[in-house]
Amino acid sequence: MFAAQAIDISDKAAFYRGLVKQLKALLEGEHDSIANAANTAALIFQMVPDLNWAGFYFLASDEELVLGPFQGKPACVRIAVGQGVCGTAVELGTSMLIKDVHDFPGHIACDAASRSELVVLLEDEEGVFGVLDLDSPLPGRFDSADQAGIEALAAIYVAASSFQD
Repeated sequence: MFAAQAIDISDKAAFYRGLVKQLKALLEGEHDSIANAANTAALIFQMVPDLNWAGFYFLASDEELVLGPFQGKPACVRIAVGQGVCGTAVELGTSMLIKDVHDFPGHIACDAASRSELVVLLEDEEGVFGVLDLDSPLPGRFDSADQAGIEALAAIYVAASSFQD
């Protein structure tokens, strides 16, 4: 049975290296994309400080993201590509680090307590198929070290998961 181990958060790069090791161990041998998304969201929510939401949105079509496994308050189920931070990340094909969501035109407030957001793309050989989304009640919570760390975790999730029907 997997048990998350505490990691010192004073050095973000070292923290994310430790979290990468834990996620690899957690997902080892499992290829179900939904199970892996659920455990990835749970580990991130448990280990990354100052989050109020961590989870996945998957492309249901070229125009729409649909909610996947997450930790936190109930969330918006459907987000149009090009709308909100998640939909904009997909439309632009890039991760998005938003220091204050109140300054982001068209932000979708699933949880009014959210103040900053980090969205990273989920990509495989066929292209973008979803996003990993983190919200925090603290403005400016995320920085480039968080973005690099979460992008590494997203890549582990993609590599571990099978997307064949």
